[in-house]
Amino acid sequence: MGVLSIILLVLFIIASLLLVFIVAIQTEGGSGLGGIFGGGSESTFGSQTGKVINKATAILGAAFLVLAIVLAVINKTPSNDSLLKSIPAEQVQSASEWWNEEAAK
Repeated sequence: MGVLSIILLVLFIIASLLLVFIVAIQTEGGSGLGGIFGGGSESTFGSQTGKVINKATAILGAAFLVLAIVLAVINKTPSNDSLLKSIPAEQVQSASEWWNEEAAK
């Protein structure tokens, strides 16, 4: 699972960086960073730029979510022991009657 985890992590990082870039160049409500590439004109990359960027954003967003879930499932550690089993019995017995120790003194 080590090699698969590394490959998925690299894909996750690439998808997240591309998603940040695509969102940064969108010009939906304001000028944003999209004005850097074309001076604010919508026809710099063609007349269908808005549709292509929106579709790319949706695909990268879905890829980001799927890769995040898959990485979380692959990298989780199995938890067979409960919390009470991991504590030694002596610690539990010595700490169980802490209120009576002061009364005994």
